Amino acid sequence: MSSPLLHIKNLTLGFSIDNNFKETLKNIDFQLFKNEILGIVGESGSGKSLTSLAVLGLLPASAKITNGEIIFQENNLLPFSAKEFRKIRGGEISMIFQEPMSSLNPSMKCGPQVSEILLEHHQLTKKEAKAETLCLFKKVKLPRPESIYEVYPHQISGGQKQRVMIAMAIACKPKILIADEPTTALDVTVQKEILLLLKSLQQETEMSIIFISHDLALVSEISDRVVVIYQGEIVEQNSAAELFLQPKETYTQALLASKPSTTERLKKLPTVKNFLENTISKEVETKTEREKRHQKIYGKEPLLEVINVEKEFVSNPGLFQQKTSVKAVNDVSFKIYEGETLGLVGESGCGKSTLGNVILQLDKATAGKVFYHGRDITKISTSELRKLRKEIQLIFQDPFSSLNPRIPVGKAIMEPMEVHNLHKNNKERKKKTLELLKRVGLDETHFNRYPHEFSGGQRQRIGIARTIAVEPQLIVCDESVSALDISVQAQVLNLLNELKENFGFTYIFISHDLAVVKYMADQLLVMNQGKIVEQGDADEIYAHPEKEYTQKLIDAIPKGI
Repeated sequence: MSSPLLHIKNLTLGFSIDNNFKETLKNIDFQLFKNEILGIVGESGSGKSLTSLAVLGLLPASAKITNGEIIFQENNLLPFSAKEFRKIRGGEISMIFQEPMSSLNPSMKCGPQVSEILLEHHQLTKKEAKAETLCLFKKVKLPRPESIYEVYPHQISGGQKQRVMIAMAIACKPKILIADEPTTALDVTVQKEILLLLKSLQQETEMSIIFISHDLALVSEISDRVVVIYQGEIVEQNSAAELFLQPKETYTQALLASKPSTTERLKKLPTVKNFLENTISKEVETKTEREKRHQKIYGKEPLLEVINVEKEFVSNPGLFQQKTSVKAVNDVSFKIYEGETLGLVGESGCGKSTLGNVILQLDKATAGKVFYHGRDITKISTSELRKLRKEIQLIFQDPFSSLNPRIPVGKAIMEPMEVHNLHKNNKERKKKTLELLKRVGLDETHFNRYPHEFSGGQRQRIGIARTIAVEPQLIVCDESVSALDISVQAQVLNLLNELKENFGFTYIFISHDLAVVKYMADQLLVMNQGKIVEQGDADEIYAHPEKEYTQKLIDAIPKGI
């Protein structure tokens, strides 16, 4: 076998916290060969991204490497100075970061951001750099390259932003491309396009790729070999086919099993903890049980009825320019019943979140009616709307940005109770908050902690506790698990189902991930370009989709090798 292009040898590093040194990576050892795609899998905090940052010399100043080497083309990178790393970054080793919106400069147009890299590493004129950037935009299949060159990041979609990032990363034809969670929170269809794009670019340029993700099925679709990291240590590495079909380690098996199955409906999804403690419940909801449950739900009057709802957004251009309008929601009708989970699925920009906002009365419908308990809520007064806020609640996609960073989480949960005058006094509210924290899998010690002190999964649990604090009837879950690790996602989905059973909640579950929606939903609405293109029983639609668009969403779900 040829010598590796990159060899991370026994890398051990950690951080000093309150004068105590804590090891974060322990003896990480793997190789990357020329023209190879290596997948690195693990949950948040396992050390995946930290390993890649060490390769590029981007570790925070507080990090301390206590052992190991990073050999790139026979040179150990660890003693490199900042100046030496600058020559390598972008030119020899490049990186696609997880969140394109925060990785791109919001004050610079997309094209010049890519041209800047070319001007830094090559002796080109500005005109030549622009021409090369437009070629790169075509290569990464961006529509209208000339117009995207002249727009700012906020003016294009998430998938397009990710393509700009890829164009930037491959601009100098690097030998190694590190893709750190490049498809997290993207639509399954856009995710598939990005995977195919990376694969084709790798075959064309013969560069090596390190593909980092928490989704083993996704990684196995693109990688030649896979490394599994758990709590800062490599627990398993093998060829993608071997590892996906015959995982040896319990942790690897757990990562595969935590994803909702598309063939059977388990009453409770297994988590990593269940596997490690050997407490897996394999109880399946049978077709008869499901039908019986549905008879009970659909035998009542609907809780909410949406009739011919439309939402149109009109742009407000400058003088002498024509107004343009977009129908984000176009003639949508459906019913939702008490105790039901209604799944709403579709790609970004299809109108899912706008429809959710119209139901929540955060956006006013342009046309149509929304009946809640038989009353049209599109025509209620401000004071009545305030009361409605208690009844219909929202769980946000990003719990970190929805929590106030300056308020301890306990107070953040108490706040909506005060607004709606629930419970006698703050003592009662605190007691209720401590109960809720326990209910969502946290404990009393978390009451006085701040949002930044929690993991993504814990923050989502806090968001759920805050939502259920006001005892709503209907909860809109807007992409509430899309950015979570597979195992954490399983925990949150189990929690939502448990709370629904105990409190009798009704959910509108919005997501672009059809596998998750199918697992959660009783009925399913498939949305495309503002319209509902298919609706019916979730299992039935998945098994026998009528529309080509629904089939496209199903085909895009990562199924692994």
